[in-house]
Amino acid sequence: MTIANTYPANQTFHTIGILGGGQLGMMLAEAALPLGYRCVFLEDAANCPASLYGQVFSSDHVEAFIAAADVFTLEFENTPAETVARLKKMSDAGEKQGMFPPPQALEVAQDRLNEKTLFNQLGIKTVPFKSVSSKAELKEVSDTLGLPLVLKTSRGGYDGKGQFVVATEADIEEAWKALGDAVSGKGNLTPTPAPLIAEGFINFSREVSIIATRAQDGTIHTYDLVENHHHTGILAISHAPAVGTSHLLPEAQNAISSLMTHLDYVGTMALELFVSKDEKGNDVILANEFAPRVHNSGHWSIEGAVTSQFENHIRAVVGLPLGDTDNVFPSVMVNVLGEYPNLAEVLAIDGAHYHTYHKEEREDRKIAHITLMPNDVAKLDDALQQLIAILPNKMGLDS
Repeated sequence: MTIANTYPANQTFHTIGILGGGQLGMMLAEAALPLGYRCVFLEDAANCPASLYGQVFSSDHVEAFIAAADVFTLEFENTPAETVARLKKMSDAGEKQGMFPPPQALEVAQDRLNEKTLFNQLGIKTVPFKSVSSKAELKEVSDTLGLPLVLKTSRGGYDGKGQFVVATEADIEEAWKALGDAVSGKGNLTPTPAPLIAEGFINFSREVSIIATRAQDGTIHTYDLVENHHHTGILAISHAPAVGTSHLLPEAQNAISSLMTHLDYVGTMALELFVSKDEKGNDVILANEFAPRVHNSGHWSIEGAVTSQFENHIRAVVGLPLGDTDNVFPSVMVNVLGEYPNLAEVLAIDGAHYHTYHKEEREDRKIAHITLMPNDVAKLDDALQQLIAILPNKMGLDS
């Protein structure tokens, strides 16, 4: 017996093209399937996680990828801007159903200097920052912003890459040697026409993030603030919701809503924030950066929210109404880095939900995540300690 491919009568297209084939693309495809959509991917990495869920086209076959899909989105902000712009142009001409998010969101997110400038223009507070185009400028900026400071490439870099902490004047030479070649185009770094960015250090109590989805009609649904902890610049753990942040939620919601509206954004976005103190000792939030895609700090939402960040992104991309973003149950999401744990031991922990990315083991590589959501909320901390005890890479969580 042959089972026919059947779709609702009002579903005018069936295939979503995703730029990128990593674990985010894989989880987007998982969310798309129950809604009746299939996904194809543009990705050069062999045996990428998304290959389990749809056809993968290499960059040598862009035309075939475009022909195979009706509407497009992305899972990686370093996607070539020219590809996104081309897909947007085709959509505007009526050849395709859309490219979400739009090119302007990608252009801003790919340049840290432009990103923080836009934050300030929209009234979103940030750490103090300056552009740096030479070693002499770096010395001047170190006097203006004070030390320590963080020197970053304006373009490229993620999970802690492309940055250098300048703690003392003696570090200036080494910092420029490490990152300055990105400006000049020398060395092994990818050349960039943008200057480096120096960011002043601030005292912050914790790092949080807010995730939201904006529909094609401008409707915005936001998730709770979550608290994030990092290991060598890589997200290690997220607590959802972040305890004691209800007074900060309206400001965070306003910030991400303003950003999405300004960019005419469609889809899911994450805004990373620092919680600090103002001169009166009151809590304030400072924007660090935004991701124009679904985000690691929102993985908890697969089990922990009424509608996951992945499903809401798919809904936005295909023009469906957004789902409820309420937190179902307090949860903790833990990344698995480098080496897989014993699956049976993980699943023996009450409330553990395991998600593998089907990747080969490699030091500090994100290869899976685990969401803890025991029925008895009081047991959440105990469940976390049980999980940490069996993780091969404990990411400093046992200290």
